Amino acid sequence: MNYHHLRYFREVAVEGHLGRAAERLNVSQSALSIQIKQLEERMGHAFFDRVGRSLVLTEAGRIALDHAERIFGAGEELVATLAQRGAGIAPLRIGALSTLSRNFQLQFLRPLLTAGETRIVLKSGNTRTLLAELTELSLDVVLTTQVPQSDAPLPFAAQRIAEQPVRLHGKADLLAYDTLPDLLTQAPLILPTESVIRTGFDSLLARLGVTPNIVADVDDMAMVRLLAREGAGVAVAPTVVLADEVAGGLVATAPFDLDIMEPFFAVTLPRKFPHPGLAGLLDAQ
Repeated sequence: MNYHHLRYFREVAVEGHLGRAAERLNVSQSALSIQIKQLEERMGHAFFDRVGRSLVLTEAGRIALDHAERIFGAGEELVATLAQRGAGIAPLRIGALSTLSRNFQLQFLRPLLTAGETRIVLKSGNTRTLLAELTELSLDVVLTTQVPQSDAPLPFAAQRIAEQPVRLHGKADLLAYDTLPDLLTQAPLILPTESVIRTGFDSLLARLGVTPNIVADVDDMAMVRLLAREGAGVAVAPTVVLADEVAGGLVATAPFDLDIMEPFFAVTLPRKFPHPGLAGLLDAQ
């Protein structure tokens, strides 16, 4: 299909008059008529009925106009996106590790949400899937807790945007122990399976020489948070995960320093046309 034919058709459809459309396009009526006829022959349908001196769209013509508007709209969006200006800019597409704290994600997005100028798309998943989508340019940035492996096929850039202390959070009666070893061996523990925290916690257990009372291994921080709120056990989690519950008095934080920090990284790929809202968001962290 000839793109110019479609453009001529759209002008005639909008004007409803061959002469006015020809004047706007700066072509002769006969040349414009030939272009429309070629398009109709290519599509196998008549797009106009002549009513008096006006041209009225047929059903096939209305369908063609609908598609033409979308095609030209996509073209205008492409130009605006590459020029990084205007309403045509695509939404900022953010991938987040499925185990990542929702509270942390909210903190990360707050500058954009406050400004209200950039539309966002959020997607959660595992690291492999999210990095693959980043590579395919389906995502603009990936939030994770680990730097991608150095032997990755593409040069990912990982910016450390925050870190949070990992503490013990739970109902006050579950934290009523005088020492950290006593709490770890006697209180029911809820542990995330996420590797950074788990590796640090396993090292802590080895240093203390204790065997913990683990009642739940959970791969979702949102569920760790809910279980702690319900009193199912003591959660081993970054402070940000249960910040609202601690502030509201629903849970407490044990006075023991685990000496474990969870880092948060924003992973990107070097791109010639990065999303215009991404740099400001990363700088705001």
